[in-house]
Amino acid sequence: MGALLLQADLPGPMPSTSADSRIVPRTITALTGNRTMAWAEIGSGPDLVAIHGALMTLEDMWLGPALALAQHFRVVAVDRPGHGFSVRQRLADASPWRQAELIREAVRRLGLRRPVILGHSFGGAVALAYGMLYPNEITGVVALAPICFPEPRLEQILFGPRAVPLLGERLTELLGVTVDPALLSLLWAGIYAPQPMPTDFAARYPFAMAGRATQLIAEGEDANALWLGLSRSLASYGACRVPVRILCGGSDKVVNTFAHGRMAAQMIPTAHFEQLPGIGHMLHHIEVDAVVRAACAVAASHARQAP
Repeated sequence: MGALLLQADLPGPMPSTSADSRIVPRTITALTGNRTMAWAEIGSGPDLVAIHGALMTLEDMWLGPALALAQHFRVVAVDRPGHGFSVRQRLADASPWRQAELIREAVRRLGLRRPVILGHSFGGAVALAYGMLYPNEITGVVALAPICFPEPRLEQILFGPRAVPLLGERLTELLGVTVDPALLSLLWAGIYAPQPMPTDFAARYPFAMAGRATQLIAEGEDANALWLGLSRSLASYGACRVPVRILCGGSDKVVNTFAHGRMAAQMIPTAHFEQLPGIGHMLHHIEVDAVVRAACAVAASHARQAP
């Protein structure tokens, strides 16, 4: 299945897992083209792949629903390409569809069988793309507060310029010692609104790793790739044929529930939509039981359809 790579094999400054107890031990699996996929697993049972959103790493899923999901599934949480310890080829691998292809390559190398694909926010877009690309290889999709349609986004303004070759790296270096410490703190707190950030997450999430320069450049590339990637998704939703559960917070200030999750569910023939009243964007930390129910419902739906 691969082995942990040496720190020297990874681009940019990467904290050591032994030096920071907040970083979940990972296995790194080599992919084609000098790419890698970092992952950690917990639990037993049917396979489930968990994909984090923006400004996050697999620790987001680990500190959120992974433990509860592990009571029903073998959970494999991944660092999205270009994030955490997963290495990608810059902008070429930034779109949700391309990231779905790379995660699928890792899934095949790991020998996972018909996994449930669960993703949050940008990871929800990746999960939906995965379901449309490989319907015969998965059990179904759980999309949590997914971004589903192209629109102007704040992250395109904040991080998009950092994706510009050479200039973006200099800009990120400058902002890293001026604006970013305060900006990132506000963003990480804001994505939980109207709920406060859980104290356990605040204490145990590796913010320094998620906020390092190489990852913020990847955030910019992801943001710049959204228009084209989500336009492709928009054109494909009607042909989706795997079981899909979409969960959104009724008070989400990051991804508009009506403009994304609810509308996508109306376009996807196999989708079931659930809105969680009063809950914000990080619903997978606040309403863990709802996430588990959705994953189990997808598994049960697939089992009923199996010959």
